[in-house]
Amino acid sequence: MSPFTGSASRTEEWRHLRLTLDSGVATVTLARPHRLNALTFGAYADLRDLLPELARDGSVRALVLGGEGRSFCSGGDVDEIIGATLAMDTAGLLDFNRMTGQVVRALRECPFPVVVAVHGAAAGAGAVLALAADFRVADPTARFEFLFTRVGLSGGDMGAAYLLPRVVGLGHATRLLMLGEPVHAPEAERIGLISQLTEEGGADTAARALARRLAQGPALAQAQTKALLTAELDMPLAAAVELDAATQALLMNSADYAEFHAAFTEKRPPKWQGR
Repeated sequence: MSPFTGSASRTEEWRHLRLTLDSGVATVTLARPHRLNALTFGAYADLRDLLPELARDGSVRALVLGGEGRSFCSGGDVDEIIGATLAMDTAGLLDFNRMTGQVVRALRECPFPVVVAVHGAAAGAGAVLALAADFRVADPTARFEFLFTRVGLSGGDMGAAYLLPRVVGLGHATRLLMLGEPVHAPEAERIGLISQLTEEGGADTAARALARRLAQGPALAQAQTKALLTAELDMPLAAAVELDAATQALLMNSADYAEFHAAFTEKRPPKWQGR
């Protein structure tokens, strides 16, 4: 994502989610607890637009995505989205589905790590939002449900058929996307869907702690690591190692690389600058 901006000014208020910024950590909260944070058209659009804006800002080093109330996110709102899509023509439906995919791309392509805090349901689109994050921190109440086939749609929604096999393997991904059955926290941890399992009620705190740790680290190195993890999923080995070599050559000219050597020599912690 390019840091250069055009004429558009920074968004002062996000109406469909809550954003806080603190010491390089952005916290984005889905705040419709009365609907288990079900997503609306506006919520999708805000997520699509927010992530590139934070990337252009340059001060954000990590992002926490969470949900208010009893669950992380129950997916698309049945009335406001599923009901509305029944009245749309093909062009409108294509625009909507492209927008949901743009949210997933923004999560994968933003230059800072994304940590999602999951408690309760992460269902449908909520499960894919969690899947698209770099780290999934969850407590024992968490359950993931890829519900798309259960409403008569393809399980490969919002990039799920691309991402899920790469996280849990093709066998588990086939089962989860075909059947749409819930995956509770112990199994999710066993198959690699959860990065960190906390005690009950601890996901938000642990996610923020991880985000702060990431924000204090070498931001440029982390951004390039995330970019390579995404880019090399579809590369042959020869292309991947060549991209690794080019990336390392660039980073070896960075201030952070020189700072590591200086800190090591002076027997002190490095002061990362992110450049």
